[in-house]
Amino acid sequence: MKQKLSKRLAAEFIGTAMLLATVVGSGIMAERLAGGNGAVALLANTIATGAALFALILSFSQISGAHFNPAVTMCEAINRSIKLRETIGYVFAQLAGAITGVAAANAMFDLPVLLASTKVRTGGSQWFSEFIATFGLIAVIIAVSRIRSQFAVPAAAAAYITAAYWFTASTSFANPAVTVARSLTDTFAGIRPLDAPAFIAAQIVGALAATFVLRWLLDEK
Repeated sequence: MKQKLSKRLAAEFIGTAMLLATVVGSGIMAERLAGGNGAVALLANTIATGAALFALILSFSQISGAHFNPAVTMCEAINRSIKLRETIGYVFAQLAGAITGVAAANAMFDLPVLLASTKVRTGGSQWFSEFIATFGLIAVIIAVSRIRSQFAVPAAAAAYITAAYWFTASTSFANPAVTVARSLTDTFAGIRPLDAPAFIAAQIVGALAATFVLRWLLDEK
């Protein structure tokens, strides 16, 4: 049975907040413990993010669909799986949750609750990476959602993001809400606010491309 919109929005807020707390918090912890070894820090950040993503999607999928990502919600709206009013509510809940999660992570490590990042992430390779990362994530979610298993989408999405941390130059944000929120932490996981709009544009284009390509590929006519 479909949950009330208020409960679905709460689930999107909580799930996105927990995801960002994991991404940023594990990045801070990893950087502090890695002794300057960037590869070890990224590996720790990757494992924590992938594990949390699996657990959170599995936990909230029966309530809100566990989007935690405006790009996913946009694709659901294009495929008419969610109404416009609900779409707007989901995106606001995701953005609010993402910022809250970053604030919580910063606070846990005695850092300023919200502080503009100075970490430079820009250039054609980074933007193309975000297109590829988001295209792949949306394609995986759409394709695997046809498998009748409650574990299929959580496992596939988490596995893809875990891999994409390493095969993309941008370390795979693949999420506009994540990008906005990560501009508010001056830590390992951060991105300069100046660099965020280009990342978001690439993510939206990647998500749209995946939506229409997968619609064509899965059309049984």
